[in-house]
Amino acid sequence: MNTVHCHQCSKTTQLEHKVSFREECPHCGSDLHICLNCRFYDKAAYNECKEPSAERVGDKERNNYCEYFDPTEKGKKSGSLDRAEQLKKAEALFKKNF
Repeated sequence: MNTVHCHQCSKTTQLEHKVSFREECPHCGSDLHICLNCRFYDKAAYNECKEPSAERVGDKERNNYCEYFDPTEKGKKSGSLDRAEQLKKAEALFKKNF
């Protein structure tokens, strides 16, 4: 069973099959096979994708034919950190070791 979190309406959907290229969210009708719903999506990564073999996708909010698509199950957008995580990483980066 595949679980996918819809970027548009923030609802989670259970599918008995792999997310197809033209799959739509049953709650809001938005495309599900999009970069913003993929676990590899990361704004900070090259081409905004952590999968090095994936081809560049111009519109991250529209369905695409990426073979590496792997739906994210979490409510938080892929590649995003909450404020506490960001502060912790920044402190570690600038920490002085004498």
